[in-house]
Amino acid sequence: MDIKDHIRAIPDFPKKGILFYDISTLLSHPDAWQVAMGRMAKIVGQHRPDILVGIESRGFLVAAPLALKLGCGFVMARKRGKLPGKTVEHEYDLEYGTDAIALQDDALAPGQRVVVLDDLLATGGTLNATIELCKKVGGNVVGAAGIIELTFLNGRSRIDVPFDSLISYDA
Repeated sequence: MDIKDHIRAIPDFPKKGILFYDISTLLSHPDAWQVAMGRMAKIVGQHRPDILVGIESRGFLVAAPLALKLGCGFVMARKRGKLPGKTVEHEYDLEYGTDAIALQDDALAPGQRVVVLDDLLATGGTLNATIELCKKVGGNVVGAAGIIELTFLNGRSRIDVPFDSLISYDA
């Protein structure tokens, strides 16, 4: 099955000039979603993770079912102010300004094998920030993965752990 057949491209979203790759059409097709998660499980399982960290919000849709499938834990990486309790944050640069990603301070145990997941790798800024945050709290980040990689944006170059995706777009 070609997973690309189940990804919808939406021009000029969220702003003019951007082609948005929408996974909602993949999520709504049960056979394609099952195949995608099976393939992701093979990729991610090779890292022998203890815990999967999903990046807000579509990364949750990838990481949570994979955690169930692989028998490991799931942790949410969220924007500043979105998690209850004590959190640890990592601030990172955007094209115009900064943003921050947060984990609950007890979400990862020191030395746990972590794989960070999102739906799509674009420029790599948020994925890199989440990897750095996981390391900051003692996680052993052994890999990262996503359904889609936009290779023309070269986001992989910002990441210092192995990265895998199911599909890629070159333009």
